[in-house]
Amino acid sequence: MILSAKNLTVAFGEMRAVDEAAFTVERGESFGLVGESGSGKSTVLRVLAGLIEDWSGSIAFDGKALGRTRDRAFYSRVQMVFQDPYGSLHPRQTIDSALAEPLAIHKMDRHEQRIEKALEEVGLGSGFRFRYPHQLSGGQRQRVAIARALIVEPEMLLLDEPTSALDVSIQAEVLNLLDALRKAHNLTFVMVSHNLAVVAHMCRRLAVMNRGRIVEEMDRDALRRGEAKDPYTRRLMAASRGYDRKLAESFKTLD
Repeated sequence: MILSAKNLTVAFGEMRAVDEAAFTVERGESFGLVGESGSGKSTVLRVLAGLIEDWSGSIAFDGKALGRTRDRAFYSRVQMVFQDPYGSLHPRQTIDSALAEPLAIHKMDRHEQRIEKALEEVGLGSGFRFRYPHQLSGGQRQRVAIARALIVEPEMLLLDEPTSALDVSIQAEVLNLLDALRKAHNLTFVMVSHNLAVVAHMCRRLAVMNRGRIVEEMDRDALRRGEAKDPYTRRLMAASRGYDRKLAESFKTLD
């Protein structure tokens, strides 16, 4: 086991965005957090990444308890890929500069070779090194964001809806790339998504969140067979198959 969380709670005023969440992630697996917008899944990811410091409970990474802040050594092992490839790259930085920056922060050597290797691994090549973000498509920008996360050779990637801002035609390409990279580098993924099809494709196990709580954990096979136990999960699965007015109304009254 590489990651565990117990009684993880995040409150914004009187509202609990995350309410005593608990889960574990095995080394080398891809674990999903799913739920509607506002369910708390992205908040969990931001706590894991150290972007939210005001939380309670306990988190352990590789057997060691994590505090409220993270040090540089943590970020050499855990990196995050954000949802929006348009906002995650500095518009005035070349791709070369964007990839060189984490190498400088983590005091890594062989910048030239590492940058070229990272670009090759995400299917771009050295011809993209000195382009600017506005010269790239959305899918290419997200590939750069993935390369930037991988260039410091982490053990875990935190993926916050990594394809939801992309055209449908590009989403599968990026997901297949991520899956291939995970296997090639023995990476661990924690992936947030509202799309059950994406989670079924990418994740061996998943946790379903509703109103800050984890209401159910299940594996990929149970998801594909539709074997949900919790009423919210069953409705979420039904909603993913298409719009249903009665179903939509039932979400309003679901406790």
